[in-house]
Order: sequence, then structure tokens, then C-alpha cells
Amino acid sequence: QVQLVESGGGSVQAGNALRLSCAISSYVYNRRCIGWFRQPPGKEREGVATIYTGDEITYYANSLKGRFYISLDSDKKTVFLQMRRLTPEDTAVYYCAARKLDEPCRAGVHAGDYTYWGQGTQVTVSS
Repeated sequence: QVQLVESGGGSVQAGNALRLSCAISSYVYNRRCIGWFRQPPGKEREGVATIYTGDEITYYANSLKGRFYISLDSDKKTVFLQMRRLTPEDTAVYYCAARKLDEPCRAGVHAGDYTYWGQGTQVTVSS
């Protein structure tokens, strides 16, 4: 079983940065694909970025590449999402998710690939 707990959300002014954390509780940590997703108000959930804990290969949603950066700290079993130059359009509930053991990450960051989900953390960006 995998448990994921997000933290770091909050309210910020446009142009600022924010870093989200996803703490991962899993018997096997280093063979997992971990993804960040977000769901803006009234919209579908969308993929943001993904990272494989074994080799740290990453994929990003094209529209967010260059502003958002995914990374991990293996000692702390935590995956981070660094978000820069935030705009009101980035307002959403942000979720981290994990695929089943040994399932790879792939480009496109598809929510349907992920089995385990955290509760989400709210990010609100004001203009």
C-alpha cells in the first residue's frame, strides 16, 4: 500500500513562487512513478509533472515546462514541485499520485495511469 501526503499549498500573489511537498509512505520506495496533478475550479484534473524514484527521469506538461520543476529527496522519501512565476490560472487543488510498483513513468502524465492518490493541497494565486 502507498500513502501520499501533500503539503505546502497556500495563497500567494501572482509572480511569486511556491514549493509543494509529497511525503511518500511505501514499503518499496525506489521503483515508483510519482506524479503531480492539479484540478482548477470547475475543470478536469490535469497532469503537471512526473518523476521515477529509481532514476529520477522526469516528464512535464508542455504548457508548464520551464516554470514548474519536479524533484525528489530519497532520504526523506519526498517529491517536490517547485512552481515559479505563478499566475491566477495556476489556482487549483494540487495532488500527488503514485503508479503501482515497477510501472514506469511516461510522457503525457495521464491521471488514469495512477493508482494511489493524496488528499490534495489548495494553491490560490491572486492578481
